[in-house]
Amino acid sequence: MSAKKSVGHHTSVGSRVFDALNIMLLVGLALVTVLPLLYVLAGSFATESEIASRPFFLWPEKFVTSTYEYIFATDTFVRALITTIVVTAVGAVVQVILTLTMAYPLAKRYLPGRTLVLNLVIFTLVFSGGMIPTYLVVRDLGLLNSYWALILPLAINPFYLIIVKSFFQELPQALEEAARIDGCNEMGVFFKIVLPLSKPIIATFSLFYAVGIWNDYMSPLLYIDDNSKWTLQVIVRQLTSANAENALASLDSVFFPVEGLKFAVVVIATLPILFFYPFLQKHFAKGVLIGSVKE
Repeated sequence: MSAKKSVGHHTSVGSRVFDALNIMLLVGLALVTVLPLLYVLAGSFATESEIASRPFFLWPEKFVTSTYEYIFATDTFVRALITTIVVTAVGAVVQVILTLTMAYPLAKRYLPGRTLVLNLVIFTLVFSGGMIPTYLVVRDLGLLNSYWALILPLAINPFYLIIVKSFFQELPQALEEAARIDGCNEMGVFFKIVLPLSKPIIATFSLFYAVGIWNDYMSPLLYIDDNSKWTLQVIVRQLTSANAENALASLDSVFFPVEGLKFAVVVIATLPILFFYPFLQKHFAKGVLIGSVKE
């Protein structure tokens, strides 16, 4: 009995120490993540002089909204924000539809040529054409200066495709067989049986695709020459670059709060994703566990 108590006591102490270290580590990581966001948020409401005089603060001495008033009074920022929202919404829908419709047939082991297609998909995970060949393909397809150039080249993520395919393979085959007995064809099975059971994975990868499009600034830089079609991330990139003053001067503005504008644009570029995440969190938590437990 004394030996068992000793072991139990030792385990409980070790467990408490481990939990304490985990809590300290997680709190440290949370601070590293949250504090810069709070600083950017506070800086967006601070005056230019305060930003220049205080290297770090979480609460401005004087709240001002002139930076946000300037942003929403400038056609460039409003147009870029609307463009980003539309491209993200349309792109996420297109990418999720293409991923689902490609993953479903690949989940059927009887599909002719399935192994070859899967091998080609896996090959793209290791090797890619690179920036220049991709640009040449986009140019030859006539997609330059088109919003489709921001959507179609990355329409199907091979890693996401493989995960969705594995999810479809784990669905009970008895449900599909029962639907076919009731007279459903393959499309009916897909829309009436498979998709309703796939809400967690659809929500998860909709979020992944949307975040990818929303944060993408390289594609607009490569494929969009017309600055009237720039997305918000390109504006953020231009403002946070070394020649931010020149970028702002190109907006035909007489006065612009340079430092505060940088903070405010970053806040505007970050808030939409933070706003939608809580609504998808329930499905997201289920989606990330797909394939982790086998019966």
